[in-house]
Amino acid sequence: MNSKARRRVGGLGGWFAPEDHVFQKHAKGVNSIVTQGGLAGIGSHGQLQGLGYHWELWSVASGGMSNLDAIRIATILGAESLGLDKELGSIESGKLADLVIMDKNPLENIRNTNTISHVVKNGRVYDGNTLDEILPTPRKLDVSSWTKEAPKVTTSVQD
Repeated sequence: MNSKARRRVGGLGGWFAPEDHVFQKHAKGVNSIVTQGGLAGIGSHGQLQGLGYHWELWSVASGGMSNLDAIRIATILGAESLGLDKELGSIESGKLADLVIMDKNPLENIRNTNTISHVVKNGRVYDGNTLDEILPTPRKLDVSSWTKEAPKVTTSVQD
């Protein structure tokens, strides 16, 4: 019976009991690897594009890792683990230099990584909220085929 109701237990309306969460255990392991000089990277699986990457980063940081090491995993260590550290992952002469500019400092709170105000990609500056190009040529985001309308209600089911 416990196996059928297990995920309904937990504090204050939570769906998972604390011992069912594996993220902090995983994060402690990643922290141990990084503090001993190993490599790790961040990746999301597309559940929610963009924000999924932040969730993964915050999850990895939840095991006692410093905010600086979490950011290193999202940048240079991740690039190194993929064999791309000669081309990207840090700001250096000769490397690709796409930048994310934030309103708040992620070194103070790792969750500040989602305060993106601007993105610099291939020498162009974009608004972080709309992805409209700001510099060098101001223009609205080109709505491409991947942009879809919101789903429409096609049934007679009412709220």
